[in-house]
Amino acid sequence: MKEKLLSKETKLSLIGLGYVGMPIAVAFSKYVDVIGFDVNENKIFQYKNGIDPTNEVGNKAISECKVEFTSDETTLREAKFHIIAVPTPVNQDKTPDLYPVESASKVVGRNLTKGSYIVYESTVYPGVTEDICVRILEKESGLKCGVDFKVGYSPERINPGDKIHRLENIKKIVSGMDEESLNTIAEVYELVIEAGVHRASSIKVAEAAKVVENSQRDINIAFMNELAMVFDKMNISTHEVVEAMNTKWNALGFYPGLVGGHCIGVDPYYFIYQAEKLGYHSQIIASGRKINDGMGAFVADVVVRELVKKGYSPKKAKIAILGLTFKENCPDLRNSKAEDIISRLTEYGIKPEIVDNWANNKEAKTEYGVSLTNLEDLRNIDCLIISVAHDENKNLTVDQIKKITGSVKDKLIIDVKSCLNKKLLEKEGYFYWSL
Repeated sequence: MKEKLLSKETKLSLIGLGYVGMPIAVAFSKYVDVIGFDVNENKIFQYKNGIDPTNEVGNKAISECKVEFTSDETTLREAKFHIIAVPTPVNQDKTPDLYPVESASKVVGRNLTKGSYIVYESTVYPGVTEDICVRILEKESGLKCGVDFKVGYSPERINPGDKIHRLENIKKIVSGMDEESLNTIAEVYELVIEAGVHRASSIKVAEAAKVVENSQRDINIAFMNELAMVFDKMNISTHEVVEAMNTKWNALGFYPGLVGGHCIGVDPYYFIYQAEKLGYHSQIIASGRKINDGMGAFVADVVVRELVKKGYSPKKAKIAILGLTFKENCPDLRNSKAEDIISRLTEYGIKPEIVDNWANNKEAKTEYGVSLTNLEDLRNIDCLIISVAHDENKNLTVDQIKKITGSVKDKLIIDVKSCLNKKLLEKEGYFYWSL
């Protein structure tokens, strides 16, 4: 397969061109012919015109790459190596929403040819690839898995917005349904993964590894968030406690914060769901999720509490939130926990102004029903909330903040990410609080 791809005898396809799929397609296109497929025609239009809405590789890389961007699924028949990288969100009741991966499997199945390999990168609980996806592929194609085609699983590890830990320098977990498919899949990925690959013993092990690595981070952040809530009652700076703790060689270096996005804030629910299907009710992971899901409301409650202490009527106070995307320096709005702050404030009858230069105004309106404001237009703000540590938020100067708040007396700075200079702001006369 590797030689056929390199000699352009066949093609590689990427199904799902979001924050994960698009960088993979661009990386492989440097070596082999790549078909980049997505059902979103607007997204395909942007890619064809050299626009990278994800900001993961940039407009220049999109313009110069040789990916054949298309929303015509029949084009997939020209490929023998398919990578499926569609999102796997959760439903309102926190159960896995497998519709995207099932739909992608149907698309590939309808256009599958003998001798093909299908690799899933979407996060799923152990068993989904072999027990659900394979059945769909067989039904749609009329072919037999293990005889006419083979499957594997290689969990995505791309960190949106991270310009240091990239696809090429993150070790890749690969797996296959048998030894032959494992070796083939590993060889193909080794074309672009400079850090090398780790061969998992089975598809289920690879599926579990992905869910567990994000659940581990979720639990550690939940621990810090619980400490933050307790330290708030003790009037102790969590950030200063963590800095002191981190002087020990084996400290883990986690900080409290809002946990959103389509990985850490979602993957643990896949583990919890499958565990409960087997009769085990998660305790630690479920508790961690409960804590992290409640942090937006906790921050909003702190805002109201401190406004009242300062003599404000919360409904009449002017509040601005800097940051709506789920993480810093990234335009991804999915599962934003800054929105949880907004929702809680809305319950109090408060309508804050929202600023985020990374977010798309139309998407913000569609996703959360909010309209974005320019930073330059903020005036006489009583409470400034820094919810996302975008570079421009971290680099705010005292003069900029004074321009936003007008006066300093009794004005509040709620710094969720502890990214501003506490001592400097307090010296100026601001009330400063951080998570």
